[in-house]
Amino acid sequence: MSRRRPTIHDVAAAAGISRGTVSRVLNGDRYVSTAARAAIERAIAETGYVVNRNARSLVTQRTGSVALVLSEPQEKLFEDPNFSVLLRTATQRLAQRDVSLVLMIAGDAGDRERVVRYLRGGHADGVLLVSTHAGDPLLDALERAGLPAVACGAVLGRETVIPYAAADDREGARQMTRYLVGQGRKRIATITGPLDTPGGLRRLEGFADVLGRRAAKKLIAHGDYTRRGGERAMAELLEQAPGLDAVFVGSDLMAAGALAALRAAGRRVPDDVAVGGFDDSAVAVSTHPPLTTMRQPLERVAQETVRLLLDLVDGAESVEPVILPTELVIRESA
Repeated sequence: MSRRRPTIHDVAAAAGISRGTVSRVLNGDRYVSTAARAAIERAIAETGYVVNRNARSLVTQRTGSVALVLSEPQEKLFEDPNFSVLLRTATQRLAQRDVSLVLMIAGDAGDRERVVRYLRGGHADGVLLVSTHAGDPLLDALERAGLPAVACGAVLGRETVIPYAAADDREGARQMTRYLVGQGRKRIATITGPLDTPGGLRRLEGFADVLGRRAAKKLIAHGDYTRRGGERAMAELLEQAPGLDAVFVGSDLMAAGALAALRAAGRRVPDDVAVGGFDDSAVAVSTHPPLTTMRQPLERVAQETVRLLLDLVDGAESVEPVILPTELVIRESA
């Protein structure tokens, strides 16, 4: 004979607390005393109670899940270590509120259509946007769906519409460029990320803020945040500005590609060409030489993005963007 499944009434009886208070804790209410919450958590463990999500959804009109939408091809998820940091941190922070994370890839039109169908179907309470490009058709579809959405990094052109948490890309680029100037470098080039992303555009702006007219077009090449893209862009720079003596690269992964191109061209790093990156990802300590770079606080960015989204899901009318400082990390490449 099977054992009766524990109910919320059993939890309330075991905790010596009203069923209403138990229900409030189970539904994520933060305004419950620490003692009451601890008693309820002990009672849940003792009784073996498991939340019936379907029943909860009928009452709260919530799914208990959030979609993280990555607007990049699937292969970038596995190549770029930044995405794994964001994904891991967001999952952990949501779990603290008993909210599940659903990862969705929106790298092309077919992917976007599937994402929109899923979200319009009411399967998520909100959306975390990662690596969203300016003009992405997904943004209009999300707005029509009326779902709360928050971005990791500003969405260019929608900074006042879609809340976000981000590193201070422009100031970080200024810091790195000033550092290279301070090292006595005279012909400093840059490899940008895509200019329809905040990291691509703002880091280029920071570079130009410091160098002014010295930020000539032939000293600027554009990449795509991949290792291969960095390698191609570095080869392009060496061809059009062979006298360059430093390069600020808009991501560590592209910087790893740039180092490969410099080695192939017989350029010594940092003797002939100093190389600075951006991220301070795991890539930065695995390159030869180890990479001088700008550390962006990705874990905090992810935590703040989740906090902003949960505030909106909980009924906040608006939330303010969060911009976090970067930090120069000096290693051997510059």
